[in-house]
Amino acid sequence: MCLAMPVRISQLLPEEMAVVDVDGVSREISVALIDTPQEGDYVILHVGYAIGKLNPEEAARTLALMDQLASGEAS
Repeated sequence: MCLAMPVRISQLLPEEMAVVDVDGVSREISVALIDTPQEGDYVILHVGYAIGKLNPEEAARTLALMDQLASGEAS
């Protein structure tokens, strides 16, 4: 099973790379597949690549649902 999740770009790097936070861990990802990435953008991360942009409200809703699932609160 594959999982894509919303993450926020905290820093843009050279060569179409960026730093994002994934559950408190910073990691480098490729932003080569999206147009005009900016620091602060929320993107959908899949196997090391940003595959699309999300608005902040949608990202927050999705992250909240993922937290509920991880804690076992969702039914």
